[in-house]
Amino acid sequence: MPLPPLARSLSAKLLVLTVLFVMLAEVLIFTPSIARFRLAFLQERLAAAHIAALSVDAAPDRMVTRRLEATLLDHVGAHAIALVQPNSCVNMLSSRMPPMVDAVMDLREATTASLITDAFATMARAGNRVVKVVDHSPKDPAVTVEVTMDERPLAMAMHEFAGRILALSIAISLITAGLVFVTLNGMFVRPLRRLTAAMMAFRRDPESAVPAFSAAGRRDEIGIAQRELAEMQAALRTALRQRERLAALGTAVTKINHDLRGILATASLLSEHLAASTDPEVRRVTPRLVGAIDRAVALCGQTLSYTRDGVLPVAPAPLDLHALVAEAAEEVAHSLRSDGVRVETRWVNRVPEGFRVTADRDQLARVLTNLGRNAVQAGAGAVTVAVEPNGARVAILVTDTGPGLPPRARENLFQPFTGSARAGGTGLGLSIAREIARAHGGDLTLVESTAAGTTFALDLPANSAH
Repeated sequence: MPLPPLARSLSAKLLVLTVLFVMLAEVLIFTPSIARFRLAFLQERLAAAHIAALSVDAAPDRMVTRRLEATLLDHVGAHAIALVQPNSCVNMLSSRMPPMVDAVMDLREATTASLITDAFATMARAGNRVVKVVDHSPKDPAVTVEVTMDERPLAMAMHEFAGRILALSIAISLITAGLVFVTLNGMFVRPLRRLTAAMMAFRRDPESAVPAFSAAGRRDEIGIAQRELAEMQAALRTALRQRERLAALGTAVTKINHDLRGILATASLLSEHLAASTDPEVRRVTPRLVGAIDRAVALCGQTLSYTRDGVLPVAPAPLDLHALVAEAAEEVAHSLRSDGVRVETRWVNRVPEGFRVTADRDQLARVLTNLGRNAVQAGAGAVTVAVEPNGARVAILVTDTGPGLPPRARENLFQPFTGSARAGGTGLGLSIAREIARAHGGDLTLVESTAAGTTFALDLPANSAH
């Protein structure tokens, strides 16, 4: 799937949302601003009316000429003015034929909500009204001023103010949106597009050795995402190459197993003739040799089945764990150390005699021999096997006196080809042992590994132990 075009991209959505949010903020600012503008307009008229009405006090006999009265009313923009002073003296200016008052606006009782509501009502009203505005004089709060005036000039002034606010809002929105867009596009959107392109390129060719992008040195979340993606892609490439090698190895093992089963079958037939030998030592070791060959044939068959089906076959049956540990000890006792030196490893079998478990005999023996060989190859002088029943579970503990596992081996302990503790090792022994344990419904875990030795625990469920 290609990246979306610019019109439907994250950048375009970001730009549109920024403009909308800025305009919304301007609307929220405009609402109290237009109410305040209307109040200031009316208060200016009241202040002018107060000054005009004071001319009555300066006139002889408190009477002004009609011409002066008309001039004063024209300057105020009113039809009539009434000034009520604290001593109950009233100064009045009025045109010859004052119109009928359509509404009274008493600003002394106005609230914020009523001012906002009246402001929008004034702007929405199409025609003109004659209104009487009453309030305390801005020049002297002790004086009350009443002005009768047309509402139309107020509405026109408010529309002009709203137009200026709208133009300013649009300019601010575009400038803010542009700045926010450029900043966020450079800091977030473009890196995200590079991340998206890198993931799409990786999906198309996950085995390409050329990285789709170079991780930046950013310390924020985008930088972390870039570095994590680069590491994930590298890990997946390694896993894919390992899978190819494992697939090739599986094919080779299948072919080898086919031929090896034929060779082992021949060896099994020949070993049966050894049973007729008169040599006591030959007669003593022949049953063990035949048993080892039979286990090797069964192992080849199980390997072929696992390669074909992908499921490790197990056939649980009651068995004597003490005897099985003794057989594994004898099979591993003369193994070679990792440097090729043959050592005599002492086995301590602390499993009680007659202790029985329900498990696949050959597979469980394979786990014990794998753990034993690893201990011998690490240079352990002794291996101890014990059991710890724990209610619904039972743990088989295998402890050696080796030098302990290095840190690198612990990080990938049960991973094939990466979890080996010695140079040249494959790490398959522990991987196979854990898979066998899990096929029985249990698990194989590392309990501890120090300079004094290493302990593994083979955990089995209750229905596998008796």
